Amino acid sequence: MEPIRSAGLTPQAWVEACAAYTHPDHIHWCDGSQAEFDALVAQMLSENTLTQLNPETYPNSYLYRSNPTDVARTEHLTFICTKERRDAGITNNWMSPAEASAKVWPLFEDCMRGRTMYVVPYLMGTPASPFVKAGIEITDSPYVVLNMRTMTRMGDAAMEHINQTQNYAPGLHSLGDLDPKRRFILHFPEEQTVWSIGSGYGGNALLGKKCLSLRLASWMARDEGWLAEHMLILGLEDPTGTVTYMAAAFPSACGKTNLAMLVAPLEQAGYRVWTVGDDIAWMRIGADGRLWAMNPEAGFFGVAPGTSEETNPNAMATIRRNTIFTNVALTPDKEPWWEGMTENAPPAGLIDWHGEPWSPGSGEKAAHPNSRFTAPARQCPSISPEWENPQGVPISAILFGGRRARVAPLVYQSTSWEHGVYVGATMASETTAAATGAVGVVRRDPMAMLPFCGYNMADYFAHWLDMGKRIPNPPAIFHVNWFRKGADGKFLWPGFGQNIRVLRWILERVQGRGEADETIIGYVPTASGLDLNGLDLSRDAVKALLRVDPNEWRTEALDSGRFLSEFGDALPGALRRQNAALLRRTGWTD
Repeated sequence: MEPIRSAGLTPQAWVEACAAYTHPDHIHWCDGSQAEFDALVAQMLSENTLTQLNPETYPNSYLYRSNPTDVARTEHLTFICTKERRDAGITNNWMSPAEASAKVWPLFEDCMRGRTMYVVPYLMGTPASPFVKAGIEITDSPYVVLNMRTMTRMGDAAMEHINQTQNYAPGLHSLGDLDPKRRFILHFPEEQTVWSIGSGYGGNALLGKKCLSLRLASWMARDEGWLAEHMLILGLEDPTGTVTYMAAAFPSACGKTNLAMLVAPLEQAGYRVWTVGDDIAWMRIGADGRLWAMNPEAGFFGVAPGTSEETNPNAMATIRRNTIFTNVALTPDKEPWWEGMTENAPPAGLIDWHGEPWSPGSGEKAAHPNSRFTAPARQCPSISPEWENPQGVPISAILFGGRRARVAPLVYQSTSWEHGVYVGATMASETTAAATGAVGVVRRDPMAMLPFCGYNMADYFAHWLDMGKRIPNPPAIFHVNWFRKGADGKFLWPGFGQNIRVLRWILERVQGRGEADETIIGYVPTASGLDLNGLDLSRDAVKALLRVDPNEWRTEALDSGRFLSEFGDALPGALRRQNAALLRRTGWTD
């Protein structure tokens, strides 16, 4: 059978056609109500696919354990399916629509037999926003339904919007048989459609998240003149009560959520962070000539390991109720636990993420390194009063960053928008457990969008450069690196809440203040430009944190140049010029 295309079909007709092919036993149209949520939870509890947590300490919260082969994004099985290979670009896996029809579509035949088909209408963005996007996900996973209810505006309100506009992004998802050999996540940006089969993991199965909000939305954004980015949004309040908004891009598991929810040790001095979003930013040029950003999500899908009262007290407060935990360990008191949650030794009697008894000698971690929590954003103590503003918030600074043990200083500012695009295009980070594959390998991850850009990344760079020409008052662009290490292999910077000191310097820079030295890579704080009062940092540590070594940056620029050269003639000339200029500043001569 030829694949079902939604073009020209009403939502009801599209659902009926999919049902005729996948053959579910039942069809349930989700309304997003509490009664529906309670019924799904009761069903999963009775099937032992969900575990209720201690209702006194974690009310209305549950633990879900996924298949051990299905614990992270599967980038090597994620494809962009465009008619022309060039439109997907070299950084994406490409599959032609014809091959997808022949290879993947047959996997959906009868895939829901014996199961319930859930129809999930949802909105990305608050319903009042003129920039909201709608989708309908068909799924046979009740776990997906529960998470989509938290992460999106799901149910009747979304269906009302779709009926009024007759505009939605269709997504067909099935667990299939969870065999990695029959696991595919396919995006058809020309049709604004997603097929996902063989996985129940968040980024592969919650089709509103990375699939619509980034891979499809980035294509829309290019065509419509805006940006869909893998970025947190925060507001920094200063002693005058003024809030300045910033967006920041980091690869997954590199501290986005911690920074978005930062509790400032400088709060008594008048500095406070407000959370607008922790993962995705849709940014448009406002009538005032500034770039305005909105968070299209309604919840947080955060990495649990490493989250603690010390690293992220706001996250810990957020997840104390109405939360779904995935692949964490379970204490005898029916509470979630993961590595890094407590300073003390792991509690006795833990049940690991496989559901088996665990001890320190078990040979693996009790919680999966990519275990997660899904919690409503409204529960966050630091949630901004503007987080659901239909127009978004005005962005004054954009931050790029990743895990770099060497080379990159704590923070530096680009010299221009074009230079900032080069900084973002060549940013690199050490890989983490958020995606399958080796951990700790340095890879280039432009704008933290390498796994999420839904089209040719060379064209994406060109779109960023073009946006800079169209924004009368563009944000300043910075690069940060909390992870620089000393000769002893230990982190030089305390990180977490102390990152407010870097944000303060960035705030001062966008206000036309902030002491800085001009270096070969941009503007770096002077030692006295950062507020380091109260920190136990030696003069040598501060010097190492801010050091810009021409030899290291020459190697970095050469490696960046090799990466950029992979894009061939499609690469914008501006980035070639920026790379050549950096090489010259390091003393390089051909």
